[in-house]
Parts: sequence; structure tokens; C-alpha cells
Amino acid sequence: MATVRTRVIALVLTATAATACGPIAYVNQTTRDASTKVDRARALEAEKYSPYWWTRATTYLRMSREVAAHADFQGANRFGRLSSEAAAKAIEESEGAARDPAKRPVNPTDLAPAKEVAPAKE
Repeated sequence: MATVRTRVIALVLTATAATACGPIAYVNQTTRDASTKVDRARALEAEKYSPYWWTRATTYLRMSREVAAHADFQGANRFGRLSSEAAAKAIEESEGAARDPAKRPVNPTDLAPAKEVAPAKE
């Protein structure tokens, strides 16, 4: 009788652990990985040097948190993974811009103004 009870308890614990994987994976994917990478990209001024990947990373991170609030952890993990990938690219571009000023985005106000404007045809 004790072995049957032990097997039932083991089965219940296994089932409980299997249903709890969604939130655990969400915590690892979004809270640790994606959030850390987005914070690192923020420190490297990715919003300035890599605006596309920065916007993508922060938007997916926000969506991951929003979807997780609705208890859709599979969707939250997907958005977390996309955020992490975008943040990694933002970090890469920002580090490249820090090393090589030629890779920085061009600011239109820094360009020299045109010397003369061509006359319009009448």
C-alpha cells in the first residue's frame, strides 16, 4: 500500500512541476535575459546609436510583460526571446558606434548647408 501511495505522490508532484514550467521559463527568458540585455543596451545609448533595434527590443519586452499579465506564458516567452535578440543586436550596433564614429547615425543638422540654391524656372 505504501508503494502505491508513493507512486501517486510522485505522479502528483510531476504533474504539478510540469504545469509550472510556463511561469518558470517566463522568469528566465524575460525577467533575467531580456531585461538585462535591454538595460545594457540602455547603458550603451542604443536609443541614439541603434534606434531600430532599441525600439524593437523595448516594444517586445513590454509586450512580453503584458501578455504574461494575461497568463499566456508561451506568448510571453516568445516576445521575451524576440526582445532579447533585438537587444543583443542593439548592443552590438551601439558598441560598434562607440568604437568607430563613422558608424554612428548622421545627424542632419551637422551637415554643411548648401552654398547656393539653384534658381527656380519661371
